[in-house]
Amino acid sequence: MQLLATLTSFLFAYAGMASLCLAMDRHYEQLTRQREVPATRRRLARGVGWIFLLLSLILAVQAWTVGAGLAFWCALLMLAALSVACGMTYLPRITAVSGVGAVSLAVLGGAAVCLSGF
Repeated sequence: MQLLATLTSFLFAYAGMASLCLAMDRHYEQLTRQREVPATRRRLARGVGWIFLLLSLILAVQAWTVGAGLAFWCALLMLAALSVACGMTYLPRITAVSGVGAVSLAVLGGAAVCLSGF
C-alpha cells in the first residue's frame, strides 16, 4: 500500500502543479489564446492547486514517517514541477489534459488508500 500512496501523492502533486501553472497568464494563453486569466478562474485554479499539493503532502507523510515523508514529498514535488514545466514547453494541451487525468486517478488511489486503512 505504500507504493499506491506514493503514486497517489505524485498524481496529486502533478495535478496541483498543473493547476497552478494554468493560473498564470503565459500558460493560460498557450491553451486558450486569451491574453489574461479571468480573476475568478485564477483564484479557483490557485486554490485547487494548493489543495491538491496539501493532499499530496498528507499522503506522503501518511505513507512514510514524518521526516521521510517530508523529504520524499519534496522530491515528488520537484518531479511533478519538472514534468509540468517540460510538458507545458513542448505539449501544452496534452499536459493540461493529463492534469485532469491525474486528478481522477489520484482520487481513485486516495479512496483505495483510505479504504485499506493505511
